[in-house]
Amino acid sequence: MLDLKFVRENPDIVKQNIKNKFQDKKLPLVDEVIKLDEEARATKQEADNLRAEKNKISKQIGGLMAQGKKEEAEEVKKQVTEKSAYLAELEQKEATLNEEVKKRMMAIPNIIDPSVPIGKNDTENVEIEKFGEPFVPEFEIPYHTDIMEKFNGIDLDSARKVAGNGFYYLMGDIARLHSAVIAYARDFMIDRGFTYCVPPFMIRSDVVTGVMSFEEMDAMMYKIEGEDLYLIGTSEHSMIGKFIDTITPESELPKTLTSYSPCFRKEKGAHGIEERGVYRIHQFEKQEMIVVCKPEESKMWFDKLWQNTVDLFRSMDIPVRTLECCSGDLADLKVKSIDVEAWSPRQKKYFEVGSCSNLSDAQARRLKIRVKDEDGNKYFAHTLNNTVVAPPRMLIAFLENNLNEDGTIRIPKALRPYMGGKEIIK
Repeated sequence: MLDLKFVRENPDIVKQNIKNKFQDKKLPLVDEVIKLDEEARATKQEADNLRAEKNKISKQIGGLMAQGKKEEAEEVKKQVTEKSAYLAELEQKEATLNEEVKKRMMAIPNIIDPSVPIGKNDTENVEIEKFGEPFVPEFEIPYHTDIMEKFNGIDLDSARKVAGNGFYYLMGDIARLHSAVIAYARDFMIDRGFTYCVPPFMIRSDVVTGVMSFEEMDAMMYKIEGEDLYLIGTSEHSMIGKFIDTITPESELPKTLTSYSPCFRKEKGAHGIEERGVYRIHQFEKQEMIVVCKPEESKMWFDKLWQNTVDLFRSMDIPVRTLECCSGDLADLKVKSIDVEAWSPRQKKYFEVGSCSNLSDAQARRLKIRVKDEDGNKYFAHTLNNTVVAPPRMLIAFLENNLNEDGTIRIPKALRPYMGGKEIIK
């Protein structure tokens, strides 16, 4: 959410930013916010003046009673009662206007970073850099679920009967590989100085609306019926929520955390759910990283975060590339985002396995995540998040890039301690 003062003073910048994100339908919101805010401030001023006037005449009542001027005192009491009633109306009007302002402000997108390329959707994202040499073996690589099935490692039919499309049973060495990758990613991030955390897997609505836009919320979140609780779509939600309504001494920043959680997503929209594969599913597990830092350090942390994911995948012999997300592909709260994509030798192209985002102070402003400097001044922190690894999607890249011609799977050196020392899976 933007600073209301910034919107009031820079409407043209806010409108141009909306145009750059190809969300022209939101342009009227800017003028509506300015008009409603002006009315709210005028109402507040009127209420303040009336409150001062009421307090002033209220003080006359005691003096009049002491002088025996009971009738005059009763007349003043009547005036106080009338002013109190009108004051209550003004206070209600001010609250309603402020709520209308907030509702519109929550829908206005964050100001994107000047470095973000302008584009309508993910087809216009820009490749930045490749890491590792993509290759295509001479033998044919099967579809990822076919590879898993040869190891009796996946059962989609039973999962479909139990929960429907978008779910799976992982078994045997494939399930062990899934857990090994998560455990390795956890230790990888701990070794880089991040504090390990297992967060709540459900969050309240005020946290949901604090960490994402209404559009994302509708497309992603599962609501618990009869409760003010939602299943998390990623641990970033509850990890950022951990700092709700807090004031952190500047000396304690940055906060660098890595978290494990299951994730639950509707996956509502154009992509849909695959019946046969595990690329886009309703339930998966993920290792995440988040940073809460000073505004001047967020750019530096952004570059560190996506590099962590690149380094993790390269340590498992998987070629990757980074993509700069264009303006139209950025969620409303993000100012800048980079996707990490892994190489698929079967498809002969890259596919997304992680996303790194800088949200500046958007989440902090919504959740009141503040910092206090050594002089006692308070300001909003910057928040960032990035995927460390998210199997089973990551397993697709792992299996394809480590499959041998004889059908066995290589286990990279870094992962062997988590697989009982195995060098291959037969």
